[in-house]
Parts: sequence; C-alpha cells; structure tokens
Amino acid sequence: MMENLPPCPECACEYTYEMNSLAVCPECAHEWNPESATEDAGTAERVVKDAVGNVLRDGDTVVVVKTLKVKGSPSGIKAGTKVRNIRLIDPVDGHDIDCRVEGFGAVQLKSGVVKKG
Repeated sequence: MMENLPPCPECACEYTYEMNSLAVCPECAHEWNPESATEDAGTAERVVKDAVGNVLRDGDTVVVVKTLKVKGSPSGIKAGTKVRNIRLIDPVDGHDIDCRVEGFGAVQLKSGVVKKG
C-alpha cells in the first residue's frame, strides 16, 4: 500500500484513492497501476502532432496552414510556405518546432499552425 498516491495521469486530479492494487481517480474514473506508472514515466516520449493530427518527427517537411504575423516583419510568413528539415524542441511559450524558413530566417513555430507536407 502506497502512502502518497500520484495524481491522475489523465486529468491530474490529486484526490486519487487506492482500490485493491489499482489507483483510481474520482473525477474521471481512470484506473491505473501506480507502480508501473512510476517506472514508465521516465521512458515516455513526447508526441508532437500537426494541425490535422499527423505525428511530426525531426527532419520532416511541413507546410504553414495560415498566415503568421511576425513581430518586426512587415509581411510575416504566408500560408502555404514550405518549411524543410524541422527540429522538435521542448515547448517554449507553446512553440515546439525550431526551423529555418526560406527567405525569412530561423524561427520557432507552434505545431498547430503547420501540416505535414
């Protein structure tokens, strides 16, 4: 029996309780094994998806789906601009793609404004 149960991995509720060998969330009714959850926590890989739900990987080519205003630039990045060889990074203010846009330079983009091309 664990003294301090971890929060729910689905909804982050902190009021989890133990039922037999499982931990249960009272808010979303999710059940999981707390021993295996702590072992798997370090091996979980972050999945980044584009605007339509495709999984993105380092080195992919993407297309910008909407015109983006960029501070300090009069034109911004237009919809339909192809961006090659993206690099996925840990999110910084929601921006999880690091890339170089042709004719514009190095920028960080949000995965929700691109689609795999």
